[in-house]
Amino acid sequence: MSIDQPEIRRGKTSIAPDVLLTVARLSALGTPGVTRTSPVPGGVNRLFKRGANDGVRIEVRDDAVTVDLYLVIEHERNVREVGRAVQAAVARAIQEIVGMAVVAVNIHVEDIAYPEQEAQ
Repeated sequence: MSIDQPEIRRGKTSIAPDVLLTVARLSALGTPGVTRTSPVPGGVNRLFKRGANDGVRIEVRDDAVTVDLYLVIEHERNVREVGRAVQAAVARAIQEIVGMAVVAVNIHVEDIAYPEQEAQ
């Protein structure tokens, strides 16, 4: 005698855009040499308001993510090395935590932080 088992249906997982913003922002801020994020310039982010003040712009197409990060870098750091480290950290975090493919992580260095600027 066989017992019919009901078919297990897999549901759907939805990820809020704020999750992607948070993962990208915290990964960038956790990279040595990054002091803070900078607000996204006005013309760049008019249609997509989320993350504008956090220095992050996310675009999702066909389950793949493109990230734009607007950063302030420490003055004694090599900007290219910091940028590459941020790209690697953010891509890895999105892939591991969220499970989405990353098309690109674009770094926009908006300023360099000098000690006298940080004191203000």
